[in-house]
Amino acid sequence: MKQQGPYLTAGHAAEALGVSVATLYSYVSRGMLRSFSVETSPRSRRYLREDVARLIEQKEFKRNPARVAARGLHWGSPVLESALTLISEGRLFYRGKDALELAQKSNVEDVAALLWTGDSNQAAHIFNEKSRGLPPKTLVLLKAAAHLGPVERCQLVLPIAAADDLAAYDLRPSAVAKTGAQILRLLLSAILRRLPEGDIDTALTQAWLPTRRSAAPALRAALILCADHELNVSAFTARCIASARATPYEVVIGALAAFRGLQHGGVSEQVEALFEEATQTGRLREVFARRLRSAGSLPGFGHPLYPNGDPRATALISLAETYGKRSAIEPARRLARTAQSLTGQQPNLDFGLVTLARALDLPRDSSMALFALGRSVGWIAHAIEQYADNQLIRPRARYIGPTPPG
Repeated sequence: MKQQGPYLTAGHAAEALGVSVATLYSYVSRGMLRSFSVETSPRSRRYLREDVARLIEQKEFKRNPARVAARGLHWGSPVLESALTLISEGRLFYRGKDALELAQKSNVEDVAALLWTGDSNQAAHIFNEKSRGLPPKTLVLLKAAAHLGPVERCQLVLPIAAADDLAAYDLRPSAVAKTGAQILRLLLSAILRRLPEGDIDTALTQAWLPTRRSAAPALRAALILCADHELNVSAFTARCIASARATPYEVVIGALAAFRGLQHGGVSEQVEALFEEATQTGRLREVFARRLRSAGSLPGFGHPLYPNGDPRATALISLAETYGKRSAIEPARRLARTAQSLTGQQPNLDFGLVTLARALDLPRDSSMALFALGRSVGWIAHAIEQYADNQLIRPRARYIGPTPPG
């Protein structure tokens, strides 16, 4: 598939599949492949590259299921179908809309409605109810849990709030969206340790940047850029839990546990430590050399899905330059230049979040909090999609242990 871009012509699609154009048309008529009109040539049709790749994968699966299944769980083709997020040609789309454009022009609630229902205009309906707030016993726990980080506080409040929310057992899409709105408010309450007022980004700005409310677009964009990223480990966890018909609360609780891991959201803490060590010593190459010798990689740099650079990081660093302190930007630039000279890798989302948090002088662990709060939008979207599919996710293992006797 040498043709560039997210779409293929009929000729290129047929060539990639190893079939004639006539057979390609039959695939469309049998529902195996989707075709799309071309605005400049109404009689022509085009085919989504991802659809063609999926069909190739299905064919290969019939020939060698074990190899395809193993590859699918290690940065291979998606193992589940989803209409939520497309990562193609170094760009990120939510339901066909450019995520970077959404981050510039939309608010968090609109993007949540888009991912949950397909229609951003549903935001007013989904988020119109005043949050039921936190149960009193949860507020007491939060006050006593000041030593915990924001993600841990989220993990603390959700099970308690879930016990008091019987509406969460209604798994119809519209009901889950309403529960999702409540969960977002609960997470925000846990992060801020108080009941929030107004939109999500407004509440964050009032709490974190009370004297610099003009920086609200930066926080809003960060949340939107974190909203979803296809089948990452936390989203896949969310879908597995939803496939068992667990409530949205349980979906987010499980996804948070996966998110907290050192190779997912926990990377933010490693990037923070890298910033601290590099700024204190000033000898970046020595710091990076030690990291590379001990871990083999640098936290905050490189992403398998963005070989030419993570567009989310680029956008966040640009926001940090626009709204943040200049004194915090130069160390980030130096880190990025040194990392690229040593490894050839560019900053990823984790680096961008930490850069933004430091430039805005946000509270400790705020980069991870932004990531978790934004990503919870995607977890709920995956839950809604999985509830509608109504299939239990139950892969098989390829046994490689001792052969049983007899």
